[in-house]
Amino acid sequence: MSVKAGAGEATRVAVTIPIRQVKDQTEADLVHQGWRKQTTLEEHRLGEVAEGYRAMGYEVYVQSFQSAEGCNTCFDTGAQMGKTYGTVWIRQTGGVRLDDELFD
Repeated sequence: MSVKAGAGEATRVAVTIPIRQVKDQTEADLVHQGWRKQTTLEEHRLGEVAEGYRAMGYEVYVQSFQSAEGCNTCFDTGAQMGKTYGTVWIRQTGGVRLDDELFD
């Protein structure tokens, strides 16, 4: 998400995060590679969340939403209305500071 200065005020410009359409990566594959599933969101919020995790030093992977066991009514209805959902996965890199009081 970037901010542009307008006439006396700041305006926000949405950043679209590419959602990977990889079907051969299962949850088990991603977990085995060290990824941790964080959340599933609509496309317009993915950019904010992804950038937030990157700012904290995490590696971020965004994957297209794949139906899970249980109720998917909200996601199915949203998809019928043209919404796109993605799942945010994070993985620690050398830049993550787990000694920060935020993680206590």
